Amino acid sequence: MLKPTDAELGILNVLWKLGPSTVRDVHAALGESTGYTTTLKLLQNMTEKNLVVRDEGQRAHIYQAAYSQTDTQQHLVK
Repeated sequence: MLKPTDAELGILNVLWKLGPSTVRDVHAALGESTGYTTTLKLLQNMTEKNLVVRDEGQRAHIYQAAYSQTDTQQHLVK
């Protein structure tokens, strides 16, 4: 597992709280601090880094964390 950046950790915290979510859901939860296209690009990068999993089965792609919050926290501590 690659170490997530601070911005990626913010997104992971949203996904852990909300569960599987669209980019719009994640962006809304982050508030005004991040633009929609920035949120989308971060999620795309996180997919490439295997930090999140993308379900392309619906019109709006659904993202979810690839690892649990506990697993990620343990990895960051090491």
